[in-house]
Amino acid sequence: MDTMNLLIGFFVLCGAGVLLAAVVPQSRQSTLLAGVGGLASITQIVLGAGVLLDGSHWRLSLWRLPDLGNLSIGLDPLGGAFILISGMVLLPGCLFAANQMQRFPQPYSQRGFTILCLALLASVTAVVVAADGLSLLMAWETMSILSYLLVQFEHERDEHTRSGYVLLAMGEAGTLALVAAFALLAVTASGSVDFQAIKNTAGGLGSGMYWAVFALAFFGFGVKAGLLPVNFWLPRAYTAAPAAFTPILAGATLNLGLYGICRVHLDLLPALQMGPGLLVLVIGSVSALVGILYATTANDLKTILAHSSIENAGIITAGLGAALVFKAAGLPVLAAMALLAALYHLFNHSLYKTLLFCGAGTLEAQTGTRDLDRLGGMIKVLPWTAALFLIATLAIAGLPPLNGFVSEWLTLQSLLRAAELDTTGAKLVFALSGAALALTIALAVTCFVKVFAMGFLGMRRLPAEQPVREAGRGALAPMVLLAGACIVFGLAPSYIIPILDGAVRPLTQASASEALVPPFFSTAQPNPSLTPEFVSEFHDLGAQLGSRQLPGRGLVVLHRGGADNPVVFAMSTSYSALALMVLLGLTWLLVHLPTARRRRLSRQTRWDGGVRRLLPEMTYTATGFSNPVRVVFDAVFRPTTVEDSRESIAEHFRTAIRRERVRVYVLDRLLLQPVVRGALLVSAWLARMHHGRINAYIAYVLLSLVVVLMLALR
Repeated sequence: MDTMNLLIGFFVLCGAGVLLAAVVPQSRQSTLLAGVGGLASITQIVLGAGVLLDGSHWRLSLWRLPDLGNLSIGLDPLGGAFILISGMVLLPGCLFAANQMQRFPQPYSQRGFTILCLALLASVTAVVVAADGLSLLMAWETMSILSYLLVQFEHERDEHTRSGYVLLAMGEAGTLALVAAFALLAVTASGSVDFQAIKNTAGGLGSGMYWAVFALAFFGFGVKAGLLPVNFWLPRAYTAAPAAFTPILAGATLNLGLYGICRVHLDLLPALQMGPGLLVLVIGSVSALVGILYATTANDLKTILAHSSIENAGIITAGLGAALVFKAAGLPVLAAMALLAALYHLFNHSLYKTLLFCGAGTLEAQTGTRDLDRLGGMIKVLPWTAALFLIATLAIAGLPPLNGFVSEWLTLQSLLRAAELDTTGAKLVFALSGAALALTIALAVTCFVKVFAMGFLGMRRLPAEQPVREAGRGALAPMVLLAGACIVFGLAPSYIIPILDGAVRPLTQASASEALVPPFFSTAQPNPSLTPEFVSEFHDLGAQLGSRQLPGRGLVVLHRGGADNPVVFAMSTSYSALALMVLLGLTWLLVHLPTARRRRLSRQTRWDGGVRRLLPEMTYTATGFSNPVRVVFDAVFRPTTVEDSRESIAEHFRTAIRRERVRVYVLDRLLLQPVVRGALLVSAWLARMHHGRINAYIAYVLLSLVVVLMLALR
């Protein structure tokens, strides 16, 4: 089917769903959202995959607005990639939302939620298919307002309303920055904000104008992506959003900020210098590190995942920054590799973060809490939820052979290619950024070990009388889809890379697939792209294992160097998983079977160090687990003690010390609080002038009139 017809069909589905939701009874709203949202998401998947695989480009002019220009839509492989991942997360996201929205208490309307969700689906795709600045801004503003309405959907809770207002305010600030950026671009494009016209004339931007456009656009899109220093809204909004909406918010809308950065900085603007790319790299690396630090020390599950979204957006942005630097330095192959790593991680993050938010929503629905200090032992009563959540935690921790490992490994390897740059300063920036990302990935392991261990393992901390039962199929089915996608994207990188290369090649003029996936499965003898010695050595290592059973170029991801260093880096999660299964099987055969008859299962009372009765309160908590990170990075957190009380019996026996410490987010402390204090000081100074005497007010007016007249006479 023609991609344009698919796009029209998608918008028709969303529009029809909105109209049906207005008349369908409340009891049928969940079925409507699951059916229409699921079908629209499948349409997105087919549309995005089709454009990405065949590399098609098309454009359609809709209508002309007086004095504003034409409104146009279009689609290319970059847009196809973002539509594809949107569909992949919106499909399970809509199914999960349909299941969870039935839990909305009165007076929240399921009809209103369905209408807003289907409208948001349409606006997400409208942002990606916009082919001019005006259409993009209109779709962007619509998406921002819909996101605000859904975040504060449970509006009777004050903290949700405040979080929604912060989201709306930051979104509007980002929109204003984008308006200014496109206005500057229109100056060089003879007043046009058409993407093709901007692309054709952007090479004539002066250095000052280039930096102004770069800064405004990066700020505007960076707000939605959750990048420093404009990400303080994200943890608040993600924590306040309804559990039914959070997977959609994290899996689809955050990507739009990253799409905007790709579209403007990698497509529309030329790579004139390395400075912007280095700045993007630094901001991405610092965002990732700060995000994972706060995630590691938080105890609320949704707050942890929100800060983790900042971390992963930072990793993706660091990859985009590296691609910008390599592109400006005239190294297109390295730019292609870095950009592919960023897009791969964008796909991976969307998949496992949507799965994690679905798991968090399910856990909260079944237990009534998201506090890791109150959870524990849930694997015994929620085995399926625990198993699916474990897959997501292993993926986000970057452990092989799951998908997070592949993209994080590729990102780090791309940063190490800075050795081919000529500028010492750029190499230093890459080195420091690489170190920050390596520390980030290590802390991510710590963070999600805490999440799973304190949430699902150990002793149960919930009251014994509180019933907890496994979630139903409606909640588990979308999680199964996402877990399967995480496994596929982890085990088959040599198949995913050529698909994503369709979006990379037009932006970098180089093929990441040719650079990373050697054709070991090729039947050509000899293969023109690989020397016989090279093929022979890797044949002995098993690189051609499965070549007669599997299609494709091979199962090895490998970057080749020169004669002195023929292999720069190589890995294969497919063969690693196979080797792991073989080792586990041999261990079972050699250890378990021979001793099975001699071993007897014996259940004894657990050793508790002499304590008469081990209480759940005595076990390790999430707070205690993350305390080393909190101590080491105390300069970042800078907590404030709001309560420090002691209760004692008689004079010498202390029974309890209660100390409550509140952390102020680093951006609030460094940016917002100084601005607020300055505004208060100015307000206090002005207040002293308004002391209530009418004569003083008349004097101020008279003085102002005299000043104006004197200026006019000059």
